[in-house]
Amino acid sequence: MTKRMTIAALLAAATLGLNAQKPMTAPKGGKAISDELIGIFFEDISSSADGGLYAELIQNGSFEFNPNEKDGWGPSTAWKMVRPGHSLGKLDIRMTDGIHPNNPTYMRLHTERSKEYYDYKGWKGFGLENGGFDGISVKAGAKYDFSAFFRNVDKTKQVRVVLGVPQGWGKDPKVLDEATITVSDKQWKKYGAVLTPSEDCKNAILQILVLNVGDLDVDMVSLMPEDTYNGHGLRKDLTQALADLQPKFMRFPGGCVVHGGGDGFWNTYRWKTTIGPKESRRQLKNTWGYHQSVGLGYYEYFQLCEDLNMQPVPILPCGVSCQGTNGGWNMWPTQAQDVCPMSDMDEWTQDALDLIEWANGDPATSKWAKMRADQGHPAPFNLRYLGIGNEEKISPEFNERFKYMYERITKAHPEIVIVGTAGPGSHSGNPDFEAGWKLADELGMPIIDEHYYEPNAYFLSSRQYDKYPRDRKTKVYLGEYAAKDKKLIDALAEGLYLLHVERNADIVCMTSYAPLFAKKNATNWNPDMIYFDNERPYLTCSYYVQQLFGQSSGQYYYGDCVQIENPDAAPRWQGLPKDQESGTLQGQSVVLNVKTRKLYVKLVNAGAEVKKANIDLSRFGVKKNAIITTIAGKADDENNYEKQPIAPQKQIIKAQKKFTLDMEPYSMVMLEYQL
Repeated sequence: MTKRMTIAALLAAATLGLNAQKPMTAPKGGKAISDELIGIFFEDISSSADGGLYAELIQNGSFEFNPNEKDGWGPSTAWKMVRPGHSLGKLDIRMTDGIHPNNPTYMRLHTERSKEYYDYKGWKGFGLENGGFDGISVKAGAKYDFSAFFRNVDKTKQVRVVLGVPQGWGKDPKVLDEATITVSDKQWKKYGAVLTPSEDCKNAILQILVLNVGDLDVDMVSLMPEDTYNGHGLRKDLTQALADLQPKFMRFPGGCVVHGGGDGFWNTYRWKTTIGPKESRRQLKNTWGYHQSVGLGYYEYFQLCEDLNMQPVPILPCGVSCQGTNGGWNMWPTQAQDVCPMSDMDEWTQDALDLIEWANGDPATSKWAKMRADQGHPAPFNLRYLGIGNEEKISPEFNERFKYMYERITKAHPEIVIVGTAGPGSHSGNPDFEAGWKLADELGMPIIDEHYYEPNAYFLSSRQYDKYPRDRKTKVYLGEYAAKDKKLIDALAEGLYLLHVERNADIVCMTSYAPLFAKKNATNWNPDMIYFDNERPYLTCSYYVQQLFGQSSGQYYYGDCVQIENPDAAPRWQGLPKDQESGTLQGQSVVLNVKTRKLYVKLVNAGAEVKKANIDLSRFGVKKNAIITTIAGKADDENNYEKQPIAPQKQIIKAQKKFTLDMEPYSMVMLEYQL
């Protein structure tokens, strides 16, 4: 190894041969903890799916937008009629004899005058134009798959498909690429073409132009980049950002999305209508005020979990509405809650049983497993976890319905770990929290899902899991949490809290920051872990803290290897229970992964002064080099669309058994050793 080697080369050398390592025996003094502690939670909020993680570039390609979702919306939303070359025609919205009952709406293009009847120097044809989600972003030389379902009503049609750059009112778009498709079938048929733009463009448009007179039906218009993550239809850069977190599981599809967000049971997210061919899926009004195409459905969620080596944690509704129904958010603590009749609970329960069959069953014996195989995945997805309900008000009605599902699912599938809910505010004294835990104790529930969003002062101060009883059967999944801002101090507060969670990872088995994604100019909630636009993701300070924890999973925790000199007491959060001691602004954690033979030392300093950490790793026999990763800056630093001041810095240092490390103000440090 020479001095000329780059840091990247040194890092690669430091991890070389990892897969050849044999598991080791943990030295004495460690506490067994969960090695699935850090995961992700995907909810379709802030346009996370359509126009985001799902790589589809056409908005409302199925013409299923409607006024139930937003005033003024309808089948033609995101589309406009185009008449280049002074062609003539009209658009008819139709719902008779559509492709599928779940997707009834389509557009009929009635062309009265086109190139056959009017010789005009310029563009020809009559049709539609779509500008995607705030513009279609394409790259020169990349391939994009156009597809649409067409049905010819009369004589054969020539259809010109153009990917272009707008040139202003009254001017023809500049052509980036185009294709001509011949449509003769008088039944619905899928047609396609590959478009390769000649230059980069951030605001391209797609035009579908009929070149012959007569009628043509069109539906399910799509423009999908060929270069998606593992070829599975998800945006590559956003998925890679998730992969870099090294999450161990993914909870989906919500959140409040699970039970329809208070619009009524008609809008409840039902997994069975989100699988199979895209044209057969039932699209939904999104809880957060927009449209869900469900092109990113349960099959894609499970596929993503497999691609990123995550455990899938699907959450199913249990016949009880979101606590926000009918203005319930403003009625705390007497929230409104709609419930389905108990006579309908067999249907909701069967949905859960069928999901297990779909995910894990044998295609030769299970119709649901055969549907999975028919979609391209004959092997099982190996589902282990299943969540029932999402932060509902823990009312007697909820308890009755949850028990009904829980008992029948666990009897049929004792191998499935059920995740329950502790309501929307998981703090001592909250009536739903207390009722949720009472139900968990009664049932011997394996895992309960706690949620809370608080100012950074809470995460700096609270050490609530130190007080949890050690003899409870039920483990904790901290399924939604975040400090209520996105500055470096907020991320460090979350980091301190996660050090506390690691110390208690014999009780807390899983955590996931929330929300995960938010699109620029379409954000429903702040803060979020990853912001993005059509061009790139913008990674927050919290993202990088989460990444360090995701990279440092292990099976044993050691609390006596690091001593921090004169730690500062954290300002006491006003809501902290009187019997709970406040935490400190400095914290540490040492985690051993016996499978990979890696040791991780994590240190957080959320204070304004340098602090010394005395580290003793003698029991582990560290040798050679260590990788040190540092996140540091000013307390109010924030990564946003204009600037990204915070990012991890890595370097190689010589490994030592005993040493002192200066903890810089407002910093997090992780040391990684290969044993």
